[in-house]
Amino acid sequence: MTVAGVFVLLVNDHLLKQAWPGFVTGKLSDVAGLVVAPALVALLFWRRADLAATVLTGVLFTLVKATETGAEQASQAWTLVAGPSRVLADPTDLLTLPALALAWWVRRRSLESSSTRWRMIVTMPLAVLAVTATSAAPTPTARSVEVDGDRITVHVRDGLPQISEDGGVTWSQDGAPQDEGRPLQSAACVPMQATRCYRVVPNRMAVEQSDDGGKTWGPSWALTGDDRERFARRYPYGDGRYSMALAVQARPGGHVVVVANGLDGIMVRDVSGTWRRVGWPGSPGHGAVDLSPESNVAIFLAACMLFGGAGAGLRRFNRAYLGFAAAGSLGVFTALTGWTELWAGGDLTPVLTFIGAIAALAGAVVCLVLAVAGRARPTPAAVGVLAAPLVYVCVYTPFHGWSQGTPNSYWVAVSLAVLLTVLVVLAGAVLIRNDARRAYLDGSSTSRPT
Repeated sequence: MTVAGVFVLLVNDHLLKQAWPGFVTGKLSDVAGLVVAPALVALLFWRRADLAATVLTGVLFTLVKATETGAEQASQAWTLVAGPSRVLADPTDLLTLPALALAWWVRRRSLESSSTRWRMIVTMPLAVLAVTATSAAPTPTARSVEVDGDRITVHVRDGLPQISEDGGVTWSQDGAPQDEGRPLQSAACVPMQATRCYRVVPNRMAVEQSDDGGKTWGPSWALTGDDRERFARRYPYGDGRYSMALAVQARPGGHVVVVANGLDGIMVRDVSGTWRRVGWPGSPGHGAVDLSPESNVAIFLAACMLFGGAGAGLRRFNRAYLGFAAAGSLGVFTALTGWTELWAGGDLTPVLTFIGAIAALAGAVVCLVLAVAGRARPTPAAVGVLAAPLVYVCVYTPFHGWSQGTPNSYWVAVSLAVLLTVLVVLAGAVLIRNDARRAYLDGSSTSRPT
């Protein structure tokens, strides 16, 4: 039942919730999560912790869903684990708490089996992968900048104003009402130095400067190369994808320029002339780079590794397993990627996504049955289950680093992902081959390993 909960969580959170966000998929996610979570917690304590793990899960779930403080703390914790995330308080989710009784009953029954611990160990990596689906945090828009003495105020639409009193080095939020009708200042000159001026470039994320009082203009800052790609991934649609306004403040040793960069938050030029993207201070969930294409590839390759490893040790039903594994992998590919739009158009994409999700789930279930009936050797199965999330990490991690600027080049991230994935696959193949050789020498296999 825990294994079934993991598969439901994977398919629902990573596929169905993307196609049909709403009450049903939201509550199904909570039910599956409550079934899987106590087993994850109990595994940390290893013995005699099932009831305590179930109660602890219920208490934490109640705090997160019933209080804004709990939801905020969960958002911060989950951001550290799974990237920029937003957990919302929703008291109606407490209706799913009876699922904990099912989780406790399943755990008590499963402990009677001597192989339970081993199954839990090889299943938990998939459970961790399954529960990393989270809700995206909304992004406000920095619209205008105002300088009043030492105080710089960036006015924000759909958010609180950002305040700095040290020349843009540090920022804090102000709870005062904002004025969305405030005029946008597209150009400004340095106080007491009218020859140096700055202006935002219309409909671009860029700033120009003039050293002759605005007669001629040249580039001062603009997005280039991989920064432009990251920005396009960060904000693929919506208003505010350009520099909207700026202000100049005189400071000891020079001047600073603060730019309201729309959806991207705040940009500051310090007194040394260095431009620095501030973004949204104190809000790690805002402006996350969209890595869904790379994540989809990572999930697909992880599914292939899972199917391939589990089927490598079959003693019977090899052809049937291969067919259903191919169907399951194709289902994952269909549900995850956007290629269906090229063939059927946007109207049928949700239908094909659903068909792909069903094919992936059916293929996984049938392959699990065939693996048991075909007396699959435990070592290849364990290699497949353990290597699957590792493949996901190896593919996704370099691109996550690229989204943060390290490495700065996308193609370096591609090379790292390929290299790390190949190493994991080769290591898995060596382990499976050695196991096959031992099985042949022990007389437990009728075919010679290749």
